[in-house]
Amino acid sequence: MINLSRKDFEKIVNQGIKAIPEKFLLKLKNVVIVLEDKPTSAQKKKLNLGQDWTLFGLYEGVPQSERGVNYTAVLPDKITIFQKPIEIEAKDEEEIKEIVKNTVWHEIAHHFGMDENQVRQAEDRRRKKFNGSVC
Repeated sequence: MINLSRKDFEKIVNQGIKAIPEKFLLKLKNVVIVLEDKPTSAQKKKLNLGQDWTLFGLYEGVPQSERGVNYTAVLPDKITIFQKPIEIEAKDEEEIKEIVKNTVWHEIAHHFGMDENQVRQAEDRRRKKFNGSVC
């Protein structure tokens, strides 16, 4: 397992955020991205996660696609990136960067209103696009 300082992990998360196309970053509304060591038991229970499941990130809030005219004076949505599960899963710092980048993308997609199936389909299309490209 790799153990990064919170400051180093925060830099990687900021790089992951910067990797999101600007057209999406400009459309983020009322959302904050935070870092935590690991999910709380309440978060795991809320998601009905089994003990063998790993959670890298979590979106909590009202997706933009569900916000109506009465959506005012509410606390920001929250995207949480969990450092320890990512460090446990990754074999090196480069893999941490890749997991973080994909996790940030995944949770921002939820903020825009994509459900889990839609996000996974979009991820598959994204992987195929980049795996098929010439570097």
